Amino acid sequence: MIPENKLVRLSDRFHAIEAELASGTAGTSFVKLSKERAELAPVVAVIEAYRSAVRELEGAEAIVNDSAVDAEMRKLAEEERATLKERFATLERGLQLQLLPKDAADSSSAIVEIRAGTGGDEAALFADDLLRMYQRYAQLQGWKTELMSISQSDLGGIKDAVLEVEGRGAYAKLKFESGVHRVQRVPVTEASGRIHTSAATVAVLPEAEDVDIEVNEKDLRIDVYRAQGAGGQHVNKTESAVRITHLPTGIAVAQQTEKSQHKNKAQAMKLLKAKLYEIERERLDSARASERKSMVGSGDRSERIRTYNFPQGRVTDHRINLTLYKLDRILAGDDLGEVIDALITEDQASRLAALEADNA
Repeated sequence: MIPENKLVRLSDRFHAIEAELASGTAGTSFVKLSKERAELAPVVAVIEAYRSAVRELEGAEAIVNDSAVDAEMRKLAEEERATLKERFATLERGLQLQLLPKDAADSSSAIVEIRAGTGGDEAALFADDLLRMYQRYAQLQGWKTELMSISQSDLGGIKDAVLEVEGRGAYAKLKFESGVHRVQRVPVTEASGRIHTSAATVAVLPEAEDVDIEVNEKDLRIDVYRAQGAGGQHVNKTESAVRITHLPTGIAVAQQTEKSQHKNKAQAMKLLKAKLYEIERERLDSARASERKSMVGSGDRSERIRTYNFPQGRVTDHRINLTLYKLDRILAGDDLGEVIDALITEDQASRLAALEADNA
């Protein structure tokens, strides 16, 4: 059974946060406390259900073991005990999953970067397929998306794109999409019908909130210039495009999607903060990176994670050896959740097994 003192600490912390928020004395800590409360609420709900099941199971056990109780009553209690044991096992596993160490960024929105890799025009067309897949998946989750930047290829594909996915828990579900996605199909430009292999890379970053990371204005170099379209021609007459360089790290981000310089600067800062936040997370938590690599991948752009094979109509995720013959529905975004849910389940099972081994 799960140690009661651990459950008490979590419940006490939740109720203490609720009391502070209700008192109106939280002040500048209001946002941080509200976020912590939202994370603890589902855990406390499971704790209460778990405790209730423990009490009911103990009550049934007491009746079964009481020789003073008549046989018919004990028989009913035995039947109830069997049902309660099943319910208890389900609740206990659910609570164990809730108590697994959380990635601090799991509740965050996400920024998805997609870049065409090897394969020329076909890779750019595939990158566009991936962009639309994530936009559709986000829509089905009830998340809001905004295209922060996009660079299109001559045949209608994309060289690279940055998509903001705004919604609680977006990063928790999308983070396993980081890596190399490979496609095997006959390109529209291929006259002989030969199958080509192309690739696109995906990087998923948690969107940094102001409470997550601070950027010193003195560390930034901001350049403005006229936005350019395909072929390098200027698409407007004002210097609305913005490039921000973070001098200590050398990271540079550019935005030119909006006509307003102010909006482009805001978008560029959002992307820069996400990149800096991820660097800081990796620095402080290298154990998390090695842990994820042993389970469902490190999120490294160079790691091949999934193959989309058009001739066979299959999608294979190499990290968990999952193959589904529903390529069209997955690439359309409608059934992408089936792959993502399988990755999350595998990640949880692996971490739970590691935790049980440590406690053994």
